[in-house]
This record gives sequence, structure tokens and C-alpha cells, in this order.
Amino acid sequence: MNKQKPGKVFTLAVLAVIAAAYAALTIVLAPISYGPVQFRVSEALTVLPFLMPGTVWGIFVGCILANLYTGSVLDIVFGSLATLLAGLLTAWFGKKGNTVKNRLLGCLMPVLFNAVIVGAVLTWGYQLQEFPENALASFGFNALTVGLGEAGVLYLIGYTLLSQLPKIKVIREFIERINKT
Repeated sequence: MNKQKPGKVFTLAVLAVIAAAYAALTIVLAPISYGPVQFRVSEALTVLPFLMPGTVWGIFVGCILANLYTGSVLDIVFGSLATLLAGLLTAWFGKKGNTVKNRLLGCLMPVLFNAVIVGAVLTWGYQLQEFPENALASFGFNALTVGLGEAGVLYLIGYTLLSQLPKIKVIREFIERINKT
């Protein structure tokens, strides 16, 4: 029998919980989680890679699961890709140090990637056939509204998590444990 290290099982369990939390938050709050004007509360979890780089994969899987709810291949592929790219860059800023500047920049990554990529998906996936002459204006509106909703979530909830979680002893110990595995 092939035995895995307890650390790997622990890490997989943590990633599964993060994926489930992201998907559940998105779907339960579906009326505000999808569409051109969205306030996807689950996106606050995209700051976790700043503190624990490996969690980007749990968030990515959670986003795929949440986007399955839409039934749109564009949402599933490109929306999830936006979250993955943002998570990887957020993790990169976290590795540079837990400073105010890096936290602000880490929170900015999901805002930018989702504004551009999800804004494009909403425009070209849903609105281009109806309003082809207004594609650029439609993209600008979608990018702006998605970006504003994302900024609200990331800077109100996400930034607070980034600055407060490391101050809680049990959370700090958890972060250290997950980063060792």
C-alpha cells in the first residue's frame, strides 16, 4: 500500500475546503455573484495565496465549480483562468513581504484580471450578437462594473483579512503549518 505523508493529506484537505467555501459562497449569493454588475463575496478568498501560496489551487478549483453553475464554457474557462492568474500574482506579492504596499498590490490583481477578462467574457460571450456596433463601449461598461464590484470585495473584505488574519495566533500557526507542507 502506498502511504502519503500526513502533510500532503492535510494540504489537500485544506484546498478542498477552500474550493468548497469559494463555490458555496458564490452559488448561495448567486444574485450578486454573476452578471455585469457583480459583488462576488467569495473573491475575498483570493487574498489567501498572499499568505499561503499553495491555496491558489483551491481557489481556482472553487471558481471552476462556481462557474459551472452558469453553464457557460466561456465563464468556466476564462473566468476561472482570471482567478488563477490573479491568485498566482497575489502569491508573488505575498512572497515579497507582508507590507501595506504588497497587500494593496496583491488585492489589486483579482480586480484587474477580473475586470479585463470577465468584462470581455460578458461582452463577447453574451452581448456582442445583440449590440455588435457597441462592443467597445459594452466592454468598457462591463470591465468597469466588474472591476468596481471586485474592488469593493477585495479592499473591504480581502484587505481586512490580509491585515488581520496574521495577528490571530491560531491562524498564524495554521498559515505556518500549511506553508511548510
